[in-house]
Order: sequence, then structure tokens, then C-alpha cells
Amino acid sequence: MTGVIAFQGMPGAYSDLACRSAYPGWNTLPCPSFEAAMAAVREGRAQLAMLPCENSLAGRVPDIHRLLPDSGLHVVGEHYQRVEHCLLAHKGARLEDIRRAHSHPMALGQVLNLLRERKLEPVIEADTAGAAKLLAENPSMEDAAIASSLAGEIYGLEVLARNVEDSADNTTRFYVMSATPQPLPPGTKRAVTTFVFRVRNIPAALYKALGGFATNGVNMTKLESYMLDGHFTATQFLCDVDGDPEQPGLRRALEELAFFSKELRVLGTYAAHDYRFQQAAEAD
Repeated sequence: MTGVIAFQGMPGAYSDLACRSAYPGWNTLPCPSFEAAMAAVREGRAQLAMLPCENSLAGRVPDIHRLLPDSGLHVVGEHYQRVEHCLLAHKGARLEDIRRAHSHPMALGQVLNLLRERKLEPVIEADTAGAAKLLAENPSMEDAAIASSLAGEIYGLEVLARNVEDSADNTTRFYVMSATPQPLPPGTKRAVTTFVFRVRNIPAALYKALGGFATNGVNMTKLESYMLDGHFTATQFLCDVDGDPEQPGLRRALEELAFFSKELRVLGTYAAHDYRFQQAAEAD
């Protein structure tokens, strides 16, 4: 099966790379915003959207938690993409001649060792792929961009240095979104369920609401809170747990959560990415 998968950013962005890694052979559709990527799926211009939700170094991706519940889409998968920064320059440029490095502020903050060792001036741009595109349009041999190798290929730049990031653990997790829910693939080893809920405004409501996951042996891997519509008393939670609601333990836990909640919506159940198993093995 092939199709179109939407992402936020310019061609060559790390979200573009994530799309190509997870869905080789699919056409990628760059979009100016997360909302536009979601709209592309709702309107049928793309079958899926690849949306970043958290980074191992930077934490939660702003706005995603707010947009997911009202997007009308379903979470049908997850993908973990290793962020491997490259120092890109014009063909023929020499590393010793580079004076300035252009990129997104977050990317520049992840290559501090390179900037210090090479005495490079950081130049802030809107995003990594955009920095590569701007560099391609600028003939200066003293300027470079911090971006993906894919961006280098797309914009005709040369990789002067690979894996220039300070940490080898820089990884971004993505939600894969679809207009319709998808059944778990046959032989799924482990499932993840994503949902949002709001607790009632009573003492110990969150404690009571989450108690069912502990008593039913359900592992919770993500719990994030955020305000709704700017109201301090209206708090919503985004949660990931191991398991399928068809399993008795998770079904009972969700029933108990619903009893203590004003609202509960399951956004999707999908196969856990292999990266989760690799992390667990490394931890052991």
C-alpha cells in the first residue's frame, strides 16, 4: 500500500524524514502548520499525518496536546525518529572556512560543542529545513546549516560533518493520525492506547480516577495536563497506557476513570513501536 502522508514543515524537515522512514514509498505532503497537516487528512488530500508529540531532550511539542482532541482524527500508530544533525554547506566548501551556522534555535542548542569548538556564530532561522533552503540560495562559502542529511540532498548541499549533536539520545516521538480508526495488525506484540480526560472538580478526583490503572496492573507511560480555554479550573489530561481496551484490565481501568471524569475520549489504539522494546532492553 502507498499513499500520501502529511507533515508540518518544509521538504527535508525531520518530520519529512520520519514520514519517509516509517512509510517508504509514500509521497510526503509538506504543510505550513500542524492544523494544515490535520486538515489535509480530513479533506482526503492525505491518508495519514505524522505529528511530533515529544522530544527526548526538549520535552513536549507545544500545541499538539491541544489540537489532537478536536482534530476529528484517530491515532493509528507511533514512530520514533532519531535526530541526527548534519553540518551542511555548499559543494566545495571547507570546514575550516565556515564562520556561521544557521538553524532553528532548538537545533542550535543541541550542537553547542560544535559551535564552541569551531568558533561558529549561531544564526537563528525558522526551522532546520528552511535554513538549508536559505543557504542554498546564498552563495556564501562561509555559511553552513544545521539540518538533516535529507535536507542536504533536497537542496543540493554537501555534508561537511555528520552527527554533530551533543547527545546521542536525541529522539522525537510522533503520532500517526488517520481520518478513520484502524484495527491492530495481526500478531501485535504490544499495544498502546491514547486518550484524553477531564476529572470532576472534587477533592482527590485525579487520585481516584487513576487508581483503577494501578489496581488493574495497567502501565501508564504518559500523563500530561494542560488548561482548556485559558481557565485555571478546566484541566484536561492526555494519557498513553500500555494495552488494548479489549483487554479486561484496561477495560476495567477505563470504566473506573469514566466514573470519576467529566469527559473521556479514546483517541486511538495502535501497535507499540519497536523503539520501546529497545529502550526496555537497554534499561535492563
